[in-house]
Amino acid sequence: MNAVEIEEAVSELSNQPFDAAEFPFAFLAAFGNKETTIKRLRTASANASDVTGGVLQKSNIHIATCPEGRVGETLVALRNSPKTASNKAKFILATDGVSFEAEDFTSGETVACAYPKFPDHFGFFLPLAGITTVKQIRESSFDIRATGRLNKLYVELLKDNPDWATAARRPDMNHFMARLIFCFFAEDTDIFNGEGVFTSTIDQMSERDSSNTHEVINTLFRAMNTRIEDRAKADLPRWANGFPYVNGGLFSGSTEVPRFSKIARSYLIHIGGLNWRLINPDIFGSMIQAVADDDERGALGMHYTSVPNILKVLNPLFLDDLRARLDEAGTNSRMLLNLRRRMSHIRLFDPACGSGNFLVIAYKQMREIEAEIDKRRGESDRRTEIPLTNFRGIELRDFPAEIARLALIIAEYQCDVLYRGQKEALAEFLPLDAQNWIVCGNALRLDWLSVCPPTGTGVKLHADDLFHSPLDQAQIDFENEGGETYICGNPPYVGDKKQSLHQKLDMATLFNGLTTRWRSFDYICGFVFKASQYISQINGAAAALVSTNSISQGMQVAEFWPIVLDRAKIAFATLSFKWSNLAANNAGVTCVIIGLCSKAEFPKLKIVDGDLEREVDNISPYLTAGQAVFVAGRQYPLADVSPMLLGNFAKDGGNLFLSKSQVSEIDERALSFIRPAYGAQEYIRGIQRYCLWISDEQVELARSIESIESRLQKVAASRLESTKEATAEWAGRPHRFVEIRSPEYQFAIIVPRVSSEDRPYLPVGLLPPKSVVTEAFALYDAPLWNLAIIASRIHLIWIGTVCGKMKTDFRYSNTLGWNTFPVPPLTEKNKADLARCAENILLARERHYPATIADLYDPITMPADIRVAHDANDEVLERIYIGRRFRNDTERLEKLFDLYTKMTGGDNTKRKAPRR
Repeated sequence: MNAVEIEEAVSELSNQPFDAAEFPFAFLAAFGNKETTIKRLRTASANASDVTGGVLQKSNIHIATCPEGRVGETLVALRNSPKTASNKAKFILATDGVSFEAEDFTSGETVACAYPKFPDHFGFFLPLAGITTVKQIRESSFDIRATGRLNKLYVELLKDNPDWATAARRPDMNHFMARLIFCFFAEDTDIFNGEGVFTSTIDQMSERDSSNTHEVINTLFRAMNTRIEDRAKADLPRWANGFPYVNGGLFSGSTEVPRFSKIARSYLIHIGGLNWRLINPDIFGSMIQAVADDDERGALGMHYTSVPNILKVLNPLFLDDLRARLDEAGTNSRMLLNLRRRMSHIRLFDPACGSGNFLVIAYKQMREIEAEIDKRRGESDRRTEIPLTNFRGIELRDFPAEIARLALIIAEYQCDVLYRGQKEALAEFLPLDAQNWIVCGNALRLDWLSVCPPTGTGVKLHADDLFHSPLDQAQIDFENEGGETYICGNPPYVGDKKQSLHQKLDMATLFNGLTTRWRSFDYICGFVFKASQYISQINGAAAALVSTNSISQGMQVAEFWPIVLDRAKIAFATLSFKWSNLAANNAGVTCVIIGLCSKAEFPKLKIVDGDLEREVDNISPYLTAGQAVFVAGRQYPLADVSPMLLGNFAKDGGNLFLSKSQVSEIDERALSFIRPAYGAQEYIRGIQRYCLWISDEQVELARSIESIESRLQKVAASRLESTKEATAEWAGRPHRFVEIRSPEYQFAIIVPRVSSEDRPYLPVGLLPPKSVVTEAFALYDAPLWNLAIIASRIHLIWIGTVCGKMKTDFRYSNTLGWNTFPVPPLTEKNKADLARCAENILLARERHYPATIADLYDPITMPADIRVAHDANDEVLERIYIGRRFRNDTERLEKLFDLYTKMTGGDNTKRKAPRR
């Protein structure tokens, strides 16, 4: 269940008559517990509660119902219950159907309210459904509740108005919903004359059968689009004349309204009954995006970017500097005035703004700073000098673009109320300004200079309708007044393999003529590149964008970043962290934040790693301290280590391979031609697999064995059917693998091509004699100290950075990872010490036979002796590098890049990209 579905289930439960015996089970069901789980909890053996009327779900919650008036003492009994502690309950909850009290042991927070009001606190309990919440959601359920109700109305209206569901009419539907949201907010915040007047007017003036509901709403919209002085000519009924003139583009254009069924009308009335004063535009806007997107509706209420995450982008970009200037100004009136003037000219530009949450948070933060300036200057009632038109965005989809504009309008009003008072806010709020500051279009096709033009550029195009501006409109309809411009946001990532045809065309348009490798770029590279272009053309511009960490890893770095660094430099970087939403059990995407500035000085270059922040002289595209370095694949190792080869590929339709059971059934004469076969899965998971390995000299003997001959015939047939000519040519030699890379050898060290990101070390190991390596890399008859290097933490970090990831797993490469790995010159003693470390790791594993590599390298259950062996290996190797242990992975990487630069003679520090 998603958050919206849970809220609806909890609200439905509160509306039912209270049943003390059934409440605990109904409550658990509302948070997504399956019927089988509930059925089991009903049995005495599964319910371990020792409190009268109690139900205890292990590792989750202890609930008890009680007689009226005894909620407090029941909660104490739950808190003191030995069963609560021994079963590791995270929550306790007590209710008598009149009062409701609960406690969260993790945070220490509590809830106490009347029973009918407990749905208002449903966000408090979302961890019961495996949903990791943020503080803002726990404190207010309104945004999720409103999203769910609006979604039900949206779906019902489309059902009754199928023509509005077509591509041609869907923008009209979305525009209608945006108007409704404004009206619900306005009627609860005194913007309209009287509380709840919009909803109550519809309730009173429309028929109960809903036959004229659309006409009533249409009339109200017309009123809000008609100036007061023009009302007499507009022929508006008296009940509509009390509504103010709003317009500002919000109600201009068509005021057509879809027809309502009785159900849709009841939904609308119910939505109007919510307390829209509680709306959080930065939360609500993100969540409601899914309402108008059929493909995203299953994730309804999950689209939420936390304020702390957004501030990780905005603070280092410009807010930290503004706050520093505020502290520096103190009470100096002139310095405060200069700072306020500076802020009035700062422009925020989000080229993939969605519903505008980055812009809204930036606006609210700037208003907070401005309010402090006004307070210190004794001008607290002063009208803001920060215009909404300084917060600009591009959004591909029309509905989020409309919500972004609306969210900023709401944020402005809320800030006016907070900092100036309700009376002053109302006096200046209406009519809305008709200027348009969010463009609907493709950000990778539009010229960003036309959205945020350079100083002095005037009006290019004016749209009469705030929402119905042309989709290809690239011009902003107001004059730019100069000042700093900051690009920010969280553009779509989309890896190279998942891009649509349109997205590939976007990338081709941007990068053709600059590089031939653009097809391997993530989609977000287009936004980073356009940001660097913009920065190189506009003085005082900088950018900070969220990206998956793949943009600073793998082959993409060497191909993409020279193009960017030819136009801008990296000003700051926030290293890998999880960017999560409200989805149940959502681990989040591993992201980085990259700040760009012009090649002129940025106040401070800094790298943020968790809670640690440090200033540096330069930041490389791998997000390490130091000059730009680009690691490219090599044919031979850079260091004095053994060569690593890719495994052997049969291309046989599976006919040269046998399972353990097939080997036991095969002709005994064939056994001499069978060898153990190892790819990554066979090695890591202990899967026994075998293959036929027949030399050219033995082929005649092998084919005389019927069980082998039948397989070889199938191999030949499979190769003949291949669409690849090179494979088909091998049909005449079915006895052997098509690609054989392994030499004659005594033993092999295997390195899987892909390994889970959860493992603390790469799963390298020794294979039994005469093994055949397939889907993996191998070192043949290499000194054992090579294994120690591959099994080290420092090598894992290099691979994760230089080779990149496949999804979230480590992706190994011999040419890019092993052949480029910088190793200092090793003495014979160094090699002997490392070989002994490798032996100790292998011996420690052997003690746990028959446990597999997957078992042994589980990060939670990894045996202590194996950890000790690896730690000793890291100790020996890292002392070879710097004479001591590294403090952290950042220090490891920086040392490796420094050594790599020295070992390559600096050849890889500059890779010039052609200018466009």
